[in-house]
Amino acid sequence: MSDATHGAVPANSPVLAFARRLFWIAAPFVLIAAVWQIASSFFPPFLFPSLIDVFERVVEIATTWSQFSSVLATALRILAGLAGAFLIGVVLGVAIYTSDIADRLLTPTLTFFQGIPALSWVVFAIIWFHGIEFRILFIMIMTTLPAFTFQVVGALRGMNKDLLEMVMSFRPSRGKYFSAMVLPAVLPEMLTAWKVNLGNASRVVVVAELVGSSGGVGFQLLQQQQLFDMAGALAWTLQLVFFVLLFQWLLSQFERVAFRYRAKSERR
Repeated sequence: MSDATHGAVPANSPVLAFARRLFWIAAPFVLIAAVWQIASSFFPPFLFPSLIDVFERVVEIATTWSQFSSVLATALRILAGLAGAFLIGVVLGVAIYTSDIADRLLTPTLTFFQGIPALSWVVFAIIWFHGIEFRILFIMIMTTLPAFTFQVVGALRGMNKDLLEMVMSFRPSRGKYFSAMVLPAVLPEMLTAWKVNLGNASRVVVVAELVGSSGGVGFQLLQQQQLFDMAGALAWTLQLVFFVLLFQWLLSQFERVAFRYRAKSERR
């Protein structure tokens, strides 16, 4: 057998599979960056700044505490709003699942709330409340609460009835029933709700900070808009995108660990 044959990488090798996966992850971002850089050669910097200028601003924000603190403030507001909406949504979802009266009262109300735009909640919060942080928390909860609640209700109603009867035949304790039956049925829906609401919350918090805050990514974007600084606007936007991607990755890692018991298909 020739040396060339020994040195060849098998088509199904893990290295080649990893390289292929990495290529398809990076390809869309490389394409967007290439198109943007080409556009920067034909348009003025206040429309399409060079990626080098944007990268320098990103590094400046990440290494300057007075600026990076705004990113952290926005991130904490997103997490606080999602956590509050999640806890309230679990309570409301269980109430809707267990009570017909709660179902008839809360389901139409939450459906009505879903039709109210985020900007309307911003206006309501500014009129009703004085504290900036409480305003933003209220806006975050009201815009993400219906999705969390309906995900909980859907997960509870989607539990396998035959499996439920089998589990109950063993007369489990409440803790065992919750850990063996309810939690595995609800957790996938909850993680999906967190992933979906994370993107929605990042957009809502920016709108809230644009209108009623003196700090955060939204406030900084307003400053860049007033200065016609496109490089700064992109840099602040990327900071928020990085946070969302990081938290999405953490959720994916948690999902991988929590659902490691699931059987994996042998088909590729």
